[in-house]
Amino acid sequence: MNSLKKITYNSPVILTFTIISFAALMLNYITGGWTNRMLFSVYRSSMTSPLYFIRLIGHVFGHGGWEHFSGNMITLLLIGPLLEEKYGSLNIGILMLVTAVITGIVNILFFPGTALLGASGIVFALIMLTSLSSMRGEGIPLTFLIVAVFYFGGQLYEGLFVKNNIANLTHILGGVLGCGFGFVFKPKLGSAKYN
Repeated sequence: MNSLKKITYNSPVILTFTIISFAALMLNYITGGWTNRMLFSVYRSSMTSPLYFIRLIGHVFGHGGWEHFSGNMITLLLIGPLLEEKYGSLNIGILMLVTAVITGIVNILFFPGTALLGASGIVFALIMLTSLSSMRGEGIPLTFLIVAVFYFGGQLYEGLFVKNNIANLTHILGGVLGCGFGFVFKPKLGSAKYN
């Protein structure tokens, strides 16, 4: 009997996102930061440039270094596959795409001199979605309310009183999008199947 289990690509959206992000990180190191500036960060620039639209989505793949990358990817790989199984690959992909575009547009509009990069908006969308994933018809889970108070309260406090290089508004937007997604889309019933 063969006791070794076959390795499966169990979470196509989350795993593909992680692989692209890792490739972007390696390219950033190889090019001395050029790829992050040109492809994997979003900032105000001319909409006539084709790179404008690539950056609008591509910024979620870029990371400033290994610590930034690993912090986002560990959380993404811990909770993402469970959510992808529960909500379906297509729906999680849509949530990630919408989060990328909205956080990119908000950064362009409100922080014109700042480049934004990283997957933290998506990570926080998934964190908030996780806290809603046990919601059935009878009401809002208390765990969701506790997570929301700590999460949004912490992000507001840091945004107002802590000087750092963290895009707290992106975290808040991601969290709001994850909440909205959790209230609009219902988990799939029955066995896990990817669409």
